[in-house]
Amino acid sequence: MNQDLAKYEEVAEILKALAHPVRLCIVNGILGSGECNVTHMQGCLNVPQSTISQHLQKLRATGIVESKRNGLEVYYTIKNEKVAKLIDEILADGHKDSERGIK
Repeated sequence: MNQDLAKYEEVAEILKALAHPVRLCIVNGILGSGECNVTHMQGCLNVPQSTISQHLQKLRATGIVESKRNGLEVYYTIKNEKVAKLIDEILADGHKDSERGIK
């Protein structure tokens, strides 16, 4: 039972991380483009870079996204394929890839 509870707690943390419109938009946008940097996200979301960075930190901490440095820029990709499938399923109600949050 304790192992089940630990698994439920882990899943609950992931769902809590996704339970914010900006974070959902970030994850959906990364899914649409494959990878994305903060500057591009800022231009698409019209929120301050510091706000995006805070949301990305939460997504990294829960293992949803991962980052890689390319020169001076940091690019983010989806690390958790289960989350990718979940977001695709939840937002699949007629949305096309071109309608994703970050273009």
